[in-house]
Amino acid sequence: MKLPGFGCYEKEIKLLSAEIERLKDPQSLDFSSTGLDELREENTRLKYRLNILKKSLQEERSSNSKSMTNINQRLQEIFGDAISVAYPDLEDPPLAVTPNQQAKFGDYQCNSAMAMAQMMKSKGQKVNPREIAEKIVQNIPDNELIEKTDIAGPGFINVHLKKTFVSKLLTNMLMNGVQPPTLDKKKRVIVDFSSPNIAKEMHVGHLRSTIIGDSMCRLFEFLGHDVLRLNHVGDWGTQFGMLIAHLQDKFPDYLSISPPISDLQAFYKESKKRFDDDEEFKKRAYQCVVRLQSKEPDFIKAWNLICDVSRKEFQRVYDCLGIQIIERGESYYQDRMTAVVKEFEEKGLVELDEGRKIVFTPGQSIPLTVVKSDGGYTYDTSDLAALRQRLFEEKADIIIYVTDSGQAMHFHVVFAAAQHIGWYDPKVTRVEHAGFGVVLGEDKKKFKTRSGDTVRLMDLLEEGLKRSMDKLKEKERDKVSTPPCRKGGGGGGNWAYRLIRFAHSLSLSLSLSLCLVCIMSIARLANIQEAALRKAAETCEIVLEHEKEWKLGKCILRFPEILQKILDDLLLHTLCDYLYELATTFTEFYDSCYCVEKDRQTGEVVKVNMWRMLLCEATAAVMAKGFDILGLKPVQRM
Repeated sequence: MKLPGFGCYEKEIKLLSAEIERLKDPQSLDFSSTGLDELREENTRLKYRLNILKKSLQEERSSNSKSMTNINQRLQEIFGDAISVAYPDLEDPPLAVTPNQQAKFGDYQCNSAMAMAQMMKSKGQKVNPREIAEKIVQNIPDNELIEKTDIAGPGFINVHLKKTFVSKLLTNMLMNGVQPPTLDKKKRVIVDFSSPNIAKEMHVGHLRSTIIGDSMCRLFEFLGHDVLRLNHVGDWGTQFGMLIAHLQDKFPDYLSISPPISDLQAFYKESKKRFDDDEEFKKRAYQCVVRLQSKEPDFIKAWNLICDVSRKEFQRVYDCLGIQIIERGESYYQDRMTAVVKEFEEKGLVELDEGRKIVFTPGQSIPLTVVKSDGGYTYDTSDLAALRQRLFEEKADIIIYVTDSGQAMHFHVVFAAAQHIGWYDPKVTRVEHAGFGVVLGEDKKKFKTRSGDTVRLMDLLEEGLKRSMDKLKEKERDKVSTPPCRKGGGGGGNWAYRLIRFAHSLSLSLSLSLCLVCIMSIARLANIQEAALRKAAETCEIVLEHEKEWKLGKCILRFPEILQKILDDLLLHTLCDYLYELATTFTEFYDSCYCVEKDRQTGEVVKVNMWRMLLCEATAAVMAKGFDILGLKPVQRM
């Protein structure tokens, strides 16, 4: 819903933009000297009016919005406008705005001038990048956030923000909470993650997919999108033939009495050994597969029994990690696979190759096998059917697959085939593989579950919890704190594993959690009530004169930029890196700027610097939201 006044601004902006574009059309112009001068004047007036309207629209949005402002994005809009005015004939000019790495050079930096010079050089125009930078600066429209700019080196434009603007944004955040940026359109997002195999226990390799996928879901949910979490479990295939045959031998009365299978991993290994060593058993296993695929009731029941045992084990892990996910395994798409193969055949995209049916996609060096020589379907067929169902039945706008990078080529070819057959346009629908490092065993080779010899995930989580507690004891915090865990679960091992993955050490990950707890306790230890902090947020200006106050204020407000970067590249470690940076920046601030002064003799509070207390609260709010997106809650005080 648009706020009052937005519609008229946006309508006039569109009209003025269209008029400016019309004036660029040579056929519509009068090229007499008088007419040309008049057109130039009109063009200048229109651009001036357009900039005024854009500024008014932005200011009205800022004053009425409870959302956090993405400063980087706002600066890109400003420099984008300046570049379009300075160089109106340059198509798709590069736009690069980044936080400045050295405070002495300013807060942000626009590095577009050098790239623009290269672009113009390729068109036969030799222009000094510093001259380009100067012209961009001259055309920066009036705005609410830039205090000043200066040009350094060959054409770097350094940007200095207004302290009043940053203070205003911090106040807005404290008043309204950490709110997501304004959403242009709510999208249907599907995240495919975790995806263990039935009849095999989850191992460490599944943990990365589960954690990263869940955090991506939390991010999209926080931003206001409609998210469907899917677990594409391996619940169909030839391995079920040997499992059912082994079930029939070991528990012949399984149809009437539920078999007491307590260790499915051992059961799988037993059946696999028989399959490898006993030819008669192997033949019977293949017959069981055929009868299962024919959906004979007794074999469907055996299949369900095996799946249910696995589901209970999977759920133990998900409960521990606080994961919410909907199972939709390969079996769900069985009937749809036939239709997918038929569709590819009808469009003439299927080739025969030694009895197999394969699909070659232009630009791809390897084909997809949609039907095996024995008439069975493959992972390629299953993934094509799943993708089609998600596009046409779920009507997804964004689909993300979270698996290890070893599957990157497979998904690349599947996506290419889906585009080739016309299922989706990548300019409209986003379909991506979010890969992560392959989990290796002690032999430095990829973990494989075929043999059944892998590290159990529950064992790993329990070990992580133990090590978390050991670290608390080492820091003598075990008497006042409990280990961090997933929301909705007691999985300290999840915290340990997740932040070890990104922050490189358990000690560091616990330190991040303890830092948040300490920040949240500052007001409590100073006997400042929550109501007093709320009133201060309404009435107290956040002063940012000390260099550490200024550094912390800017760091807090980079949170929306961090989330946008993750949306762009799907790399969640960026959030972990940011939380560490925020924690260290806060520590610098707290060491240099007194928030609460106490009498050294009595310990009583003598003086409270309220705007610094508000900076503490703002830091805690952003850190807590970051932890929430990661699905974590911090170390708890006992």
